[in-house]
Amino acid sequence: MLHTFVALVEDKPGVLTRVASLFRRLNVNIVSLTVGRSEKSGVSRMTIVSEASPTAGHRIMASLYKLENVIEVDDVSQSPSVSRELALIKVAATPKTRSHIFELVEVFRARIVDLAPESLMIEITGVESKIEGLVQVLNESEDRILEISRTGRMTMRRGQHTSRVLDAMRVPRPEAEDDDAVRDLAEEETGIPPVI
Repeated sequence: MLHTFVALVEDKPGVLTRVASLFRRLNVNIVSLTVGRSEKSGVSRMTIVSEASPTAGHRIMASLYKLENVIEVDDVSQSPSVSRELALIKVAATPKTRSHIFELVEVFRARIVDLAPESLMIEITGVESKIEGLVQVLNESEDRILEISRTGRMTMRRGQHTSRVLDAMRVPRPEAEDDDAVRDLAEEETGIPPVI
């Protein structure tokens, strides 16, 4: 089963290594990892997609909470959320095949971001299956893919506001039962309450 974790971490050297090492120690494969700035200065947002058993989610979250630079962790695997991925695809193109590629780009609601004499670059944003669909169609036609660069999944909960959003809106926030359970599990395993 694929688990999607969103972790807010301190923007410091070595944090990414610690997170990756944790997954290695747990013997859990990372399918995709996206890291970037968050809305708060000095805090980065990691979206980690991993393949593990259905029951492993709480164990992984508890282990992430134990890491010193991790501020907050959310498992959005079973929650209503919006997920997107960005891909840049460079395709070999001749004057004869360009019109066909332009039609495909329009069908997939992508766009051409670079045009060279022998190639063109497509930018596509969407769910993973949409990107896979375009890649498959390009592979089935005579259009040869020269290079692909993908961001990995970026995910955000739909509708439900996180504690940071509620704090910014100055709305009192109820404690989520899942968060309490994860904190309790982390405290049980280490004897130290996690810093949140």
